[in-house]
Amino acid sequence: MASNKYTCNEYREEMILMALQKRLATSDLTPRERREIQEEIKRVEASMGMD
Repeated sequence: MASNKYTCNEYREEMILMALQKRLATSDLTPRERREIQEEIKRVEASMGMD
C-alpha cells in the first residue's frame, strides 16, 4: 500500500508556480522579464516532475 503524502515542499512549489504564472499574465513585462519568468516556470515544473 503506497502512501502519497502531500508535503510542504510540494505545496511550496505549487504556490511558486502559480505566482510565476500569474506574474507572466501581466502585460507590463519587458521581453527579457517575460523570458526569465518562462525559464523559471520550466525549472519549477521540471523539479515537480511536470516536464
